[in-house]
Amino acid sequence: MASAALVTASAAQQDAADRQRMVQEIDAMLPLAAGTSGVARLSPRVGAAMTEVPRHEFVPLEYRSAAYRNRPLPIGHGQTISQPVIVALMTELLQLAKTDKVLEVGTGSGYQAAILSVLTREVYTIEIVPELGKMARANLERLGYGNVSMKIGDGYEGWSEHAPFDAIIVTAAPNHVPPPLIAQLKSGGRMVIPVGDFVQQLMVLVKHADGTATTTIIVPVRFVPLIRE
Repeated sequence: MASAALVTASAAQQDAADRQRMVQEIDAMLPLAAGTSGVARLSPRVGAAMTEVPRHEFVPLEYRSAAYRNRPLPIGHGQTISQPVIVALMTELLQLAKTDKVLEVGTGSGYQAAILSVLTREVYTIEIVPELGKMARANLERLGYGNVSMKIGDGYEGWSEHAPFDAIIVTAAPNHVPPPLIAQLKSGGRMVIPVGDFVQQLMVLVKHADGTATTTIIVPVRFVPLIRE
């Protein structure tokens, strides 16, 4: 028993060290990855969240040895967990406050939702692939992210029952910004979304008091397509 406990403690220490190294690499890569965003480095809050959340718990067992490398990884059903530097960039672009209510479209394995959980008051997340949705819910519940609500459904339509949202993040690429998501964004709120088919651009959309919105192109990206029902 004592030997098993030592092995577990040693593995936890190694995972923590790997997360710290990953965050240091993100901080060095961010100026190159951030395009026209003006994000020069990780903020203390986002850096702390990415240091805290165990990415290895959100990837399949066969990829856990690569969990803290700056690369996307398969999570099944043709989907991926995003490269950590892109997770960091998109999270920074949301400019989140601790009191915010956030919508995520595309839960995947639940990693981005866990990051948002640490940074905000409430997270609502939607996954269209039932098997991934069940896995994400199990991951989030097992790890104690109690302020995350998750449902299986078409993220293009948002989650109107809980709107308006202070921020919306979309982790798969539609070929246009979904109007229901703009409608569910609070005045002054921000949406971070990759848009495009063969050529995709990461965009920040800011909604104005009159209901109009301004979009800013940040950087070229490559995401899986947004799946519709």
